[in-house]
Amino acid sequence: MDDPGFTFGIEEEYFLCDAGTRLLARELSPRFLVSARERLGDAATTELLQSQIEVASPIFGHATQALAVMRRYRRELAELAIEHDLRLIAASTHPLGDWGAQHVTGRPRYEKLLAEFRILGQRNVICGMHVHVAVPEGVDRVRLMNLAMPFLPLFLALSCSSPFWHRRITGLASYRQSLYDEWPRSGVPDYFDDEEDYAAFAALLAEVDAAPDASYLWWAIRPSLSFPTLELRIADICTQLAEGVALASLYRCLLAALVDSPDLSPRRTTHTRRIIDENRWRAKRDGVQARFIDEHARTTNPVPEVLDRLLERLEPQIRRFDCAAQMDRLAVVAKAGSSSNAQLLVYNEARAAGAGRREALHAVVDWLARTTLA
Repeated sequence: MDDPGFTFGIEEEYFLCDAGTRLLARELSPRFLVSARERLGDAATTELLQSQIEVASPIFGHATQALAVMRRYRRELAELAIEHDLRLIAASTHPLGDWGAQHVTGRPRYEKLLAEFRILGQRNVICGMHVHVAVPEGVDRVRLMNLAMPFLPLFLALSCSSPFWHRRITGLASYRQSLYDEWPRSGVPDYFDDEEDYAAFAALLAEVDAAPDASYLWWAIRPSLSFPTLELRIADICTQLAEGVALASLYRCLLAALVDSPDLSPRRTTHTRRIIDENRWRAKRDGVQARFIDEHARTTNPVPEVLDRLLERLEPQIRRFDCAAQMDRLAVVAKAGSSSNAQLLVYNEARAAGAGRREALHAVVDWLARTTLA
């Protein structure tokens, strides 16, 4: 296939849970990771907790390519999980997750994080999806990040998959975002002038031993330290892979459009940074049922309408990257709901049929395991 530019990559984090109890795996056999790397190569890696595993994709030029590779990753890991009496789950919180029962992966970085952040590290029983999009040479990634920031709440709303925490309904579509807000240097970043200004801030933190390098800036969007990319980090992991690839395609289209037409981004004022955070709150609470504040029109608009308006403006990029099918999928999510809506529906239907709370949560875990491979 011809390279259409703005290549992208996807990182997905998954939970591993016991096939019988549905509880998160507390300790993972060393053989599991060895086998995962035998099947997936360096794409498979550990995460903070032993109940998690992460995959990092190769570079993609097309959405169909991403679907095929990421689907293989999920299937390979799910088959391996079954061999170890485990299940693979794509959700940003686990319905039966118990943070006090988790074991940290024995890597120096993780041990240092736990020592520094204490209970915050122990409570970090969450998974996410990160999307890297390559930015053309000569384009300042931080200036592009500034243009993209007003759109961040939409990516969260379309991906919400964490309505449960500690066996309870949280009332939030993305409780993962609330857990992340406990951490320093998280959430929506401030506006920096450019990459030089951003690097100067990271250097200041390093000089005073606050953060070793820019990889410890865990914002919802950031320039990658390792690659020439702008990394989207706000999204929950999508239980249905097709929705995750669609979200990555939307992000790719958005960045390409902003490079070509910076005025696609709303005019920034002293209120803008706070409005973005207000809309992020609405997204993490209500998901696709949220109404976002339009700062300049002084109105609120429902998520499906916000998405439709954006897709109209992204038509040239959608054609360029041949991802109309992915955008159609997102339009369905905006109207029908994300994984959070589906999980709550499974839970409520089980309860209505006479199941106890625990049984209903088991039904949600079973649905997640099936849908992760759908």
